[in-house]
Amino acid sequence: MTILEKFDVTCDVICVGGGLAGLAAASRAAQLGLKAVVLERGGDELYACNSRYAGGVMHVSYNNPKSPPDVLTAAMTEISGGHADAALVNAIATQAGRAVEWLRDEGARFARAGDIGWRQWILAPLRPAVTQMEWKGRGADVALRTLEKNLRERGGILHRGTHVVDLIFENGCCAGVKARQADVEKVFCAPAIVLADGGFQGNAVMAGEYLTPDPQRVKQRGAGTGLGDGLRMARAAGAAVSTLDAFYGHVLSCDAMHNDRVWPYPQLDELAAAGLLVNRQGRRIADEGMGGVYLANLIARQPDPLGTFVVFDEAIWQGPGRAAAIPPNPTLLGAGGTLHKADTLDQLAALMGVDAHGLAATVREYNEALTSSATSTLQPPRSARRRTPFPFARAPFYGAPACSGLTYTMGGIRINGNAEVLRADGTVIRGLYAAGATTGGLEGGPAVGYVGGLIKALTFGLLAAEHAVRVQENLSKGI
Repeated sequence: MTILEKFDVTCDVICVGGGLAGLAAASRAAQLGLKAVVLERGGDELYACNSRYAGGVMHVSYNNPKSPPDVLTAAMTEISGGHADAALVNAIATQAGRAVEWLRDEGARFARAGDIGWRQWILAPLRPAVTQMEWKGRGADVALRTLEKNLRERGGILHRGTHVVDLIFENGCCAGVKARQADVEKVFCAPAIVLADGGFQGNAVMAGEYLTPDPQRVKQRGAGTGLGDGLRMARAAGAAVSTLDAFYGHVLSCDAMHNDRVWPYPQLDELAAAGLLVNRQGRRIADEGMGGVYLANLIARQPDPLGTFVVFDEAIWQGPGRAAAIPPNPTLLGAGGTLHKADTLDQLAALMGVDAHGLAATVREYNEALTSSATSTLQPPRSARRRTPFPFARAPFYGAPACSGLTYTMGGIRINGNAEVLRADGTVIRGLYAAGATTGGLEGGPAVGYVGGLIKALTFGLLAAEHAVRVQENLSKGI
């Protein structure tokens, strides 16, 4: 008797993880006539996951997902520095618009934020413009509840409190999973398994191996529930894996480590991108022009991830400092965040505990390079393509102790445009799919390219379900 002859549950599709990727895949599969089951480790009715906590913006590298495919392709290629896998780029470019329409048709509500092109598809009701996390009854949470309701009405099931621990193979195909429910092991059998349990941001061991020398000095900015189980199981099954050294996150006040009022907002991204990001020696550590996601990664990689500071002048504080939807000026101080202010650089260095000579030299070199349009010669270089550099000249001067806020990891399981899991030689592992933050190859790379967690989860969740349906239809026809 094989293990599959002792199964506890049999169905057509099993989705591991109840975030947007898993629920979209399951609901779409059920919509197309398959019996779908979602296995979610969280036991609460409103179990924690990054999809539920998200702000709800559906964008493709800061572009409207309904933009023409060539526009979306160019945006993803540019932001990733050419790192993104062409098949995955094509899948998002051609299917993202259809994906948001499908979600709308499923009952999710959307709102717009003015005329900003990439903020035309925001899950509603919108989250309030407050610094602390408020997600219950908001757009992303409501969308997940809607998908679960649709899944149940179509005969599908979501099992909470179910921890998937291993994949089961039969005749070379993935054919089921082993899971634990209240310490009881159960076997779930299906010809299609979709790994959609998020990244590994909540796994301190893996984060320490791939992202930062000190995970305890990086702020978990999301749910922190991604433990890398899907990645672990896929690797054991022979799956190829992308580089794992990048994540989506933002630059936060260092006070976020102990003050919940200053996270997930305000972000210090715009201040850092217009000003300077320095270490305790007063020296720059990164190209600030690459933006906040990139800078959050560079902060996490520092020997001391809590030893960096965003420094800027009055012009930046009154300009970019007020530009965001929840701007650091004035919300940082109102929420209890630390902001040092001084009339001279020496005074500012003393307040921050930063080497005064190093900071003075850094500001002098930076201003001279900016004046002579030679910022590319700085070490590190300072680009201007994405973010405009401001001179550091107008007193008073400011310094904000910073930390890295980690939301989800960007590296993971390699897939093709159908969300099928790939081996190192490019062949597919039959019956095994992956979607969302457990996958790699689209985001990350040296430029820490960011495409968008929600649109990636939604699009590849749909593609996985639709391919599984086609495979099973062909098998029933003997094709």
